[in-house]
Amino acid sequence: MVNVFCVNTGTAKLFPEGTSLLEILPSFELEMPYPVIAAKVNNVTQGLKYRVFNTRTVEFLDYTSYIGRSVYCNSLCFLLCKAARDVFPDCRVILRRPISKGYFCTITKADNSVLSYSDLDRLTMRMREMVEADIPFRRHEVRTEEAIELFRNMGYEDKVKLMRSTGDVDVKYYTLEGSADYFYEALLPSTGYMKVWDLSMYRGGLLLRVPDRHKPEELAPFTEQPKTFEVFSENLKWNRIMGLDNVGDVNLACQRGEAGDLIRIAEALQEKKIVQIAEEIERRVNQEDPVKLVLITGPSSSGKSTFCKRLSIQLKACGIRPVSFSTDDYFVNRLDTPRLPDGSFDFDNFDTVDHDYLQKDVMKLLAGETVEVPEYNFVTGLREFNGKKLRLEPGSILLIEGIHALNPRLTDQVPESAKYRIFINTITSISLDDHNCIPTSDNRLLRRIVRDFNKGAFTARESIMHWPNVRRSEVKWIYPYQECADVLFNSAYLVEFAVLRAHAERILMTVPKNCPEYSDAHRLQKFLSYFTPVSDKDVPSTSLLRGFIGGSSF
Repeated sequence: MVNVFCVNTGTAKLFPEGTSLLEILPSFELEMPYPVIAAKVNNVTQGLKYRVFNTRTVEFLDYTSYIGRSVYCNSLCFLLCKAARDVFPDCRVILRRPISKGYFCTITKADNSVLSYSDLDRLTMRMREMVEADIPFRRHEVRTEEAIELFRNMGYEDKVKLMRSTGDVDVKYYTLEGSADYFYEALLPSTGYMKVWDLSMYRGGLLLRVPDRHKPEELAPFTEQPKTFEVFSENLKWNRIMGLDNVGDVNLACQRGEAGDLIRIAEALQEKKIVQIAEEIERRVNQEDPVKLVLITGPSSSGKSTFCKRLSIQLKACGIRPVSFSTDDYFVNRLDTPRLPDGSFDFDNFDTVDHDYLQKDVMKLLAGETVEVPEYNFVTGLREFNGKKLRLEPGSILLIEGIHALNPRLTDQVPESAKYRIFINTITSISLDDHNCIPTSDNRLLRRIVRDFNKGAFTARESIMHWPNVRRSEVKWIYPYQECADVLFNSAYLVEFAVLRAHAERILMTVPKNCPEYSDAHRLQKFLSYFTPVSDKDVPSTSLLRGFIGGSSF
């Protein structure tokens, strides 16, 4: 017998060796609002078919958890891929990226004919048939060479490249009605769990819609994101030009010694975009109703500060003198900071910024007055005045950078025609393979973990612990204004994870196995293992990435 402690109930029970979590679950009589679909076993993500052979601590999870959503959505992606191959033999399905509260995907039929609405109906019907049949997902573990041969015979060259380039001894893959596929995270026990989803035509492809994270019995509300899609499509075009469709392609290129060139190309593309933005600002500064204020925002660890400095340099090259400050310097004193329900400080709340005071200073600066701007002391938690004075001279423009810069309430007294809005995000355009998207939030979380650790601000465990609150605040305070921007800038590039691996792995290893944050640390370590590590020696000192790994000239 083995002892299983259930975190949800705070109780322990004995079970025969080899009992699955699915069989254990009823014994604890959980009272959860939504069905259990995954679990953490000793703080490592597992599917419900996981069998217990030793003493274990188990926490059962539903869709409202990050892990639960990942398990559900990966299973849904497999369902789509399997159904597509049933309906359109020898087709190629590519899950491109999460967007508009769903997953954007493309299906290329064997005859290259365009997907029609009748095709969509047939595909949807096949998926629903499989859900109704409640078909089990089965996991297999084999030698990597055996898996490579299997997927090569299926025509999945993307998976072959990934497995060839990682150097693993063995591989776990899944089958559904005998059809094999690979997913790097756990899946649901069977197709019958996937009651809520939809499939619709979307921008030359399909949108696989998923449940709402707060109300899993309903679809997540559709959100149109044309500017985000345009930025993603632009990056995808460059990936194709360079012949880099997925991580396997990037790994093999790095193993051929091409990492330095890939870094230089990525940096050149970003600099080209910054130049274009500076030239557009110059054009609008010189029009009849000129732009006077540039607002720069983005979620945590998107690279706002470094971007602002690089943009300032390009504006100077255009003959414009930038004057800038951060909204962080207008934080209220720490004791006046809004608090979360648990009593901790909510540093991402809009009211953390003294927006009335900030806007008064903005209006004075735009009127040509000299203003002494504050500097926030993050050690004492106090706003200080240290003699820093700003003034907009002829030919100058004001830049404001911060997570709330695009919130209309921050500058509602400034005429709309006088503003130019920039939103920065890490829109990861590469995928592990055709069926495994890379979550954009993981990109930023890894950046944040490395930066916070190197600066001595937070341990890896603390950074992971704070991340859920950061993400909730972004959804509430930052992302609603993404599509309102005049331009979106993508701060991610192809070899970033390969560079981050050398910095992040040792830091993630410091997270204790007996704490809840270990599940994310373990997941991120596993994720990074798919990338061939690359030295940061070719990353220039002006790179946005340097703001996180160190060595920035700014």
